[in-house]
Amino acid sequence: MDDFSRSWAALRSAVAALADEDFTRPSGCTGWLVRDLVCHLVIDAQDVLITLATPADTEPTRDAATYWEVSDTAPTGEDPLDALTVRLAAAYQDPRLLLFHLDDVGSAAGRAAGLADPALRVATRGQVLTAGDYLSAYVLEWTLHHLDLGAHLPHAAQPRSDSLAAARRLLEEIAGAAFPEGMPDRDALLVGTGRRAPTGAERAALTGTGLRLPLHLG
Repeated sequence: MDDFSRSWAALRSAVAALADEDFTRPSGCTGWLVRDLVCHLVIDAQDVLITLATPADTEPTRDAATYWEVSDTAPTGEDPLDALTVRLAAAYQDPRLLLFHLDDVGSAAGRAAGLADPALRVATRGQVLTAGDYLSAYVLEWTLHHLDLGAHLPHAAQPRSDSLAAARRLLEEIAGAAFPEGMPDRDALLVGTGRRAPTGAERAALTGTGLRLPLHLG
């Protein structure tokens, strides 16, 4: 629960510090500008609120790792929901309005997460998880999107080191294998999810790890 709160607060702070012109720069998400990514974060925050307010009375069917669907196909930005996000983001026009919405809904999601019982069973996407596992899954979401936020904005604040480490551990659990010990957490996440290609040295270090990369998460 603490990892969720810290990673979410750091991401929202990084967004709040952006200049207006930063919102029209590319993000690390294929086909999305920074404003599109921030709009997606608003939708994510709404999902957190909805899920935490949707209790379930059956046994969990997923945990933090199996919550994620792994695909062999990289996102193109042409998915209908992705396209809707782009149109919605453009409708804000003034980045300050988008920031206000993220702060409003994002703060509420953070408070709801802090008040949630980790053992509470919640329903989302046709599955049941404990609230603790659901929020743990979102640490990976927040951390990857924090990296996406700064992909073309070198002045943007970077994710916390503990968030990077927690996200890496979960990605390794999803993959069923560990990244090379000497690979920094940030690089493991970027290479592991196909956000950048491995260098020659990284490719050599990854040989024999059993990792099948990249992992496209959805």
